[in-house]
Amino acid sequence: MGRQLILLDRDGVLNEDRPDHVKNPDELIMIAGSADAVARLNAAGRQVVVVTNQSAVGRQLIDEEMLKRIHAKLCAAVADAGGKIERIFWCADPPWAATSRRKPGPDMLLEALDAFDAAAVNSPMIGDSLRDLEAAAAAGCPRILVRTGKGAKTLAVEIPRELSPVLIKHDLSDAVDSLLEAGA
Repeated sequence: MGRQLILLDRDGVLNEDRPDHVKNPDELIMIAGSADAVARLNAAGRQVVVVTNQSAVGRQLIDEEMLKRIHAKLCAAVADAGGKIERIFWCADPPWAATSRRKPGPDMLLEALDAFDAAAVNSPMIGDSLRDLEAAAAAGCPRILVRTGKGAKTLAVEIPRELSPVLIKHDLSDAVDSLLEAGA
């Protein structure tokens, strides 16, 4: 069946979403319980990766070095809670020059699955936006939408039937509770 991997979007799932992008480590504010949720997944033997669009790089609002500093803070917050993010996959494409690697394209998720020799059918994607769900569906991953970040707005419009089934959860901690209870 293949190994399992837990795929997480970053903004709105792990940390607070900002309309003006996270541009430095001080602007990265963790969502309450998100670092602990990753630690609980790890304690249950699950590997966790982040798959995130980071158009702030493509828009030249920040450079790759600043993104590395932001991600170092994210990983440190998770480590402080006893967890580990195995790897962060990110795409710098701005929306007007998107490749199939930028979500809603599936390529970044497929790259993560391939890197960890994981089966899509066993590897849920947890996100807060329609494009997360679309990327997960295109990659063949189960889909979980959290209400944090853009999640509430995403739920305000009807989720297209072709993306079903989508599990709806309050936040990452709630999603992890569901995964662990189901033995997923």
